[in-house]
Amino acid sequence: MMNEFWVFGYGSLMWRPGFAFAERREATLVGAHRRLCVYSHVHRGTPDRPGLVLGLDRGGSCRGMAFRVMPEQWEETLAYLREREQATMVYREAWRTVTLPATDDAPAREARALAYLVDRRHPQYAGHIGADEQLPYVLNGHGRSGPCPDYVRNTVVHLREMGIADPLLERLVALMDDAAQTV
Repeated sequence: MMNEFWVFGYGSLMWRPGFAFAERREATLVGAHRRLCVYSHVHRGTPDRPGLVLGLDRGGSCRGMAFRVMPEQWEETLAYLREREQATMVYREAWRTVTLPATDDAPAREARALAYLVDRRHPQYAGHIGADEQLPYVLNGHGRSGPCPDYVRNTVVHLREMGIADPLLERLVALMDDAAQTV
C-alpha cells in the first residue's frame, strides 16, 4: 500500500493543477520527454478543428513539477485527473520514478509519481511534427479550456520561470508572433 501520492505535471498541470496538494516541487522524469504531439479534440481544440497539446513521449527526460497529495484526498484527485487527462484516452496512466532536487527544506530524493504518457497508437497522436506544421493547429485550436495559443504561451512562460529552455516551443511562439503581425 502506498503512503505517499505524487502527480507529475509537464504542461498545464504545472501552473493549473486543479487539485489540492500538500507540497509542490520541481522534478525530473527520465524515460520520456515533453513534446507538442497530441491533437486536442477537447481542451484546446475540437475534432473538426484540432489544436495541439503536450504529451510525454518516450525517450529522453523531462523537467516539470511534482505535487504531493494527501492520502485522504487521493481518490478525489485521481477521479479529477482521469476526467481531465483521460477525456479521449490519448494518455496512459503510469507510475514513474521522479527525482526531486534538494530544497532549503528537504533533501534530494526519488519518489513514485503518477504521470500521463501519450499513447502512440491513439489516432490523436501527432508524432514528431515541426513548428511549421504545428502552427496552423495551434493558431486555430480552441476548446473547452480555451485557445491553444494561450496554452502554448503559458507553457513557455512557466518553463522559462523554471529556467527551462525548450527550443521547439520557443520557435513555435516566434512563429505565432510573426503570424499575429501579418494579420
